[in-house]
Amino acid sequence: MAFAILHGAQSDVGRKRPHNEDRYCADPKLGLFVVCDGMGGGNAGEVASALAVETIHRHLAETKQHPELPFIGGLDDAFSPPTNRLVSAIRLANDVIYNAARERSEWSGMGTTVVAAAFTDQILSFAHVGDSRLYLVRNRSIQPLTMDHSWVAEQVRHGLLTEEEAERSPRRNIVTRALGVDVHVNVTVGELPLVPNDLLLLCTDGLTKGVQASRILDTLIDTDEIQAVSDRLITMANESGGDDNTTVIVLAVREEQDNGLWQRLRHRLAI
Repeated sequence: MAFAILHGAQSDVGRKRPHNEDRYCADPKLGLFVVCDGMGGGNAGEVASALAVETIHRHLAETKQHPELPFIGGLDDAFSPPTNRLVSAIRLANDVIYNAARERSEWSGMGTTVVAAAFTDQILSFAHVGDSRLYLVRNRSIQPLTMDHSWVAEQVRHGLLTEEEAERSPRRNIVTRALGVDVHVNVTVGELPLVPNDLLLLCTDGLTKGVQASRILDTLIDTDEIQAVSDRLITMANESGGDDNTTVIVLAVREEQDNGLWQRLRHRLAI
């Protein structure tokens, strides 16, 4: 069984920020989808997020053509080569951002979160650093595939804060890991076999800070128009205050044959 991945993506500055420091990549041919949320003084956050997206995409494109190229940071035998390659790309992005920040004083201290998904046959490889998230929707239920690298999330995991207290905490924006802030980065990684009709959501915290998971689920399963779902999630984030930039990528897993039939039907209806 072959799968097709349909996608919709959108990014918005929100209602409170002067510029958008989020960046994303959606390359269905490469099977790569990346969301980054930059941080740093001046415009440095958007520099960090752009460098991350560009570096990850370039590394995976190059290594697809030249699989003999080395893995940055070595291999983890617990994961497949495609998953190791995704981690390699993120480690390289960390190096690029860290070195760029050291070379230019106005970029000092910049960094970015990252959440990335890559598809090989029927397997999803995913990796993240920071508090941008990846969700899976299967059988009309939603579950996070990532755990935030943030101060409040760590307090919740240790039983020192409740979820409600974490949502109200003035420290909820503090991340404990980010690309580019240190010479080494600890990347959290996973793999997942996919099934037809799975939905996946990559997003920055501009969405999750204001919109509950139950509302996100209702929106994701409400329509087959993937781009319309992405646009609606952005609208929901802004209606909830729009305090931050928001970026979303929505992915739908379809059987290749079914996807071809769906595309032909849409074409006929448009004529």
